[in-house]
Amino acid sequence: MSSSELRQKFLKFFEKKGHKIVPSSSLLSTDPSVLFTTAGMQQFKEYFLGKASPYGNRVTSSQKCFRTSDIEEVGDTTHLTFLEMLGNFSFGDYFKKESIEWALEFLTKDCKLKKEKLWITVFEGDKEVPEDKESREIWKELELAEGKIHGFSREDNFWGPTGEEGPCGPTTEIHYELSKKPCSLGKKCLPNCKCGRFIELWNLVFNEFHQDKDKKLTPLKQKGVDTGMGLERLVMVIQKKSSVFETDLFSLTSESQEERIIADHIKGSVFLASEGIIPSNVEQGYVLRRILRRAIRYGKVLNPVRDSENREKSKKERISNGVKMPKNFLIPLAQKVIEIYKDVYPEVKSKEADILTIIQNEEEKFAKTLEKGNKVATLKITRAGKLTADIASNLYESEGVPLEISKEIASSKGFKIEKNIDVYFGKFFKKHQEISRAGAEKKFGGVGKKAGLEEAKLHTATHLMHQALREILGDHVKQMGSDITSQRLRFDFSHTAKMTDEEKQKVEEIVNQKIKQDLEVKKEEMSYKDAIDSGALAFFKEKYPEKVSVYSIGDPSDPSGQVFSKEICAGPHVNRTSELGIFKIKKEESSGAGIRRLRAVLE
Repeated sequence: MSSSELRQKFLKFFEKKGHKIVPSSSLLSTDPSVLFTTAGMQQFKEYFLGKASPYGNRVTSSQKCFRTSDIEEVGDTTHLTFLEMLGNFSFGDYFKKESIEWALEFLTKDCKLKKEKLWITVFEGDKEVPEDKESREIWKELELAEGKIHGFSREDNFWGPTGEEGPCGPTTEIHYELSKKPCSLGKKCLPNCKCGRFIELWNLVFNEFHQDKDKKLTPLKQKGVDTGMGLERLVMVIQKKSSVFETDLFSLTSESQEERIIADHIKGSVFLASEGIIPSNVEQGYVLRRILRRAIRYGKVLNPVRDSENREKSKKERISNGVKMPKNFLIPLAQKVIEIYKDVYPEVKSKEADILTIIQNEEEKFAKTLEKGNKVATLKITRAGKLTADIASNLYESEGVPLEISKEIASSKGFKIEKNIDVYFGKFFKKHQEISRAGAEKKFGGVGKKAGLEEAKLHTATHLMHQALREILGDHVKQMGSDITSQRLRFDFSHTAKMTDEEKQKVEEIVNQKIKQDLEVKKEEMSYKDAIDSGALAFFKEKYPEKVSVYSIGDPSDPSGQVFSKEICAGPHVNRTSELGIFKIKKEESSGAGIRRLRAVLE
């Protein structure tokens, strides 16, 4: 079976069991405590906590997920940053018995996997939560041999919550035996062994508790089921491949770890870029920059290096498996990813031009950074005769040289690398991010409470312009920053191409039309979550408090109740758009890779 057939087979199986098929949600989670969607249950989180589900109490999905927790393991046979999570969910409906029975039915009857190759783990219990005897007994009733069912601790068989708090509970996991031969542990070679004998296929989570920010567990009023099975792993087993990278979702034939890392990271980059994320030094943008530059770095390892500085590297360091990676090698790889997923996730095809531009801009920018940074790094490391965390931190802050590159330079020169440099650099980088975030809050948080009327006018005009840009250029437009004075506004937004004169004129016309309509500017106080659910735009969401101000600009007499603009904002505003005057764009220019800058005034 192909990956497409398997995906549909899973969804249709649970549809026949009374589940509503729900499309994948965005990779950008509405939960402000997490950067990305990492699990299928995230879009359904509130339904586990008692809120009525608009889809009914049984749903199923194939969810796009992005995780960096296992990034250092990417390149082995199973770990990925971007993956699809197949799942079925119950909100106060069925529980353990049905979940286990259906999982076994799907794997053995629909996927034709041999029952004797399935091994099961259950939660063994601890001081807070008792052993999951019920799941063990259900598996026994389904004629799973006692020797194939094993108890494990909370680390392996207790899941959740996503974010700082939420539903969680014990799990039972289904592992598939790839080889009957145990490792050197003998009888102790069981599921969760690191030897590669088993692959974890399906995690069935029984949400029985709510965990708060202090890690305290309280029983949920309604129990729920949240299951997750990695599509890539299932495809690997069904297609009888030795790694997820050999399936039709990747089609790599090489055993090169570097190639696997590149393949994973470019796929993740395509999907992050399709969400409108632009490489930057903070939050989601930093993650995209990191995986793109990591892919480029591994491409340099595969590519025979020609520059004089790196000729000293050994043949082993410069060439792996004889594979040559040309300049801009990420573009054809990204196009291949788009081709694989265009029918399942049409957004990667419709946004192809933007995705490829973002990737190419970052590749070119990083090449310049490396060219300059490598010279400085080589000089500093050579002078010191070693690489310390202080040197690495300074190189990152002043030249943008990643720790991995500094370590490679030191290794190639035969210099020692400070012990625990990753830990020390990690502390520096965390502080660096906090400073960057604070700067972003100051830059993008608007103007102060004492701002004058002119600033309030320009703040309101910014909201009108933002929405006008989205209407003319597309929904990929997102605020990347703004600076407002009493004389003018400056607005940075995500867009890869220079605006045409016609586009600028259309934006002006829309804004001035809304000004003439004398629309009401309405302010409401609500929770961040309710604001997002209501359709309000929000950027730099990590800085928002629990309660936020939402400004809606529209006609209150409109029977449809629709508004032109709705945003979370901390700045001052006028009461009606007629107070603004005439809006005029003065300049449009580049403000970085994939970011444009507009300067405008009110006359």
